[in-house]
Amino acid sequence: MEYTYTGTAHESLVEAYAADDDRFRTHQQSAFPERATTVEEVGILRRLLFPGCWNASTLVGDADAVKETLDELGQRFCQGIQPYANQCLATVVTNVLDQLPAIRKLLKRDVEAAYKGDPAAKSYVEVIRSYPGFHATMVHRVAHAIYEEGEGVYARELSEAAKSVSGIDIHPGAELGEYFFIDHGSGVVIGETAEVGDWARIYQEVTLGALHFEEDENDERTLKKGYKRHPTIGDNVVLGAGSKLLGPITVGDHVSIEANAWVTDDVPDHTTVFIKHPEQERKTRPPEQQ
Repeated sequence: MEYTYTGTAHESLVEAYAADDDRFRTHQQSAFPERATTVEEVGILRRLLFPGCWNASTLVGDADAVKETLDELGQRFCQGIQPYANQCLATVVTNVLDQLPAIRKLLKRDVEAAYKGDPAAKSYVEVIRSYPGFHATMVHRVAHAIYEEGEGVYARELSEAAKSVSGIDIHPGAELGEYFFIDHGSGVVIGETAEVGDWARIYQEVTLGALHFEEDENDERTLKKGYKRHPTIGDNVVLGAGSKLLGPITVGDHVSIEANAWVTDDVPDHTTVFIKHPEQERKTRPPEQQ
């Protein structure tokens, strides 16, 4: 099975590399420690998308080298898709690879959102190399492109690979807006039909899930597929740690859902949802009882 990329993404990526500023380290010769990945596709992807951060500076300014790397990635995609489709589906793979320059542009905005949204972030490079939320988002944006091309099972394999590294479960069908940021991230779950607007900030243990499931009318004990089950989130929304948003509800713009809130109804724009703090009692023991 051989795949050769026939598009022009390699030229667009080289132009995009040239436009990068110093925050992405694209034009510096770095020697970062190697980081193993669970699937080879992810390692190739991160070198293509952020070469300066993943010891791939040889790609910068060299369209032929980028083309060879796209061939390698396309070959891996073909191998991943073939067991489900019984063919390489080169057109599907090329369509996905053609989107990499646009995906890279989105990811640079996600890096910006993480840097601006986390007081602990010291640099763009730290976000790219160290933040599990960004790793999950990077893989998701590519997996979503594959999902949109009709190869959802292989796309799900990629999302599961990202989950094993990050602890973040984003179904490849979910739609994420621009400037997306997951902080910390452990235990975040975003379902297949979830939609998230621009400048969303999500913390650990957040669930964008289904409230209940419909049964298939023609198949007993089988749940119905292919309908809207998960929330739609507006722009400039903050979802606090442990919050659960369930069902096909709509959350408006400029909304804050605070920690541990359970939301199953629509939330209008400019609203804060919170749980009242429980009453706390303290009892200090005398030293002789300690």
